[in-house]
Amino acid sequence: MTSRDAELWDDQAATFDDEPDHGLRDPLVRDAWRSLMISVLPPVPARVADLGCGTGTLSMLLAELGYAVDGIDFSPEMVRRATAKAGSYPSTSFAIGDAGAPALPEGAYDVVLCRHVLWALPERATVLERWVRLLGPDGRLVLVEGSWSTGAGLTTAETVALVEGAGRAADPRRLDDPAYWGGPVGDERYVVIGRRLP
Repeated sequence: MTSRDAELWDDQAATFDDEPDHGLRDPLVRDAWRSLMISVLPPVPARVADLGCGTGTLSMLLAELGYAVDGIDFSPEMVRRATAKAGSYPSTSFAIGDAGAPALPEGAYDVVLCRHVLWALPERATVLERWVRLLGPDGRLVLVEGSWSTGAGLTTAETVALVEGAGRAADPRRLDDPAYWGGPVGDERYVVIGRRLP
């Protein structure tokens, strides 16, 4: 990512949470994401790396559930807003950094969570290798992605292949319930959980 990319996302930060799945302001949308996270994450206490965390809304949802969360985003303004949300959650921290090459301790996390970022990164196979190194022995990847009507994104099959290429068992689940997005969607949205091979 370039400094120009960071500036573009800095400019988006003020309205970023207006999207239902970004701000989670609608109680129905928030409940849907809470239920999803509970279903794909290990039980608390667990440590989560939220890569490309944006304004930290999902990180804070996890903190409220009892997870320790370290969020990384390359936009200083996104990180500023995320840090402001963290308030009374000392187990949550945010830092400016590259989600594709996060400066986080290897083997320290139970979960690497990334939502709608992997598709935009170059050298995705290398990125996933880096992310896997952040995980402890029983750690898992949780990748929320999509293949959108704009033509951008990754298909479920593409993400599954990347996760399997990183040496993980891939468990894909569709996310076509309108509750996640604040209304019906006509494109492909999903989460892939990548666990250690048996």
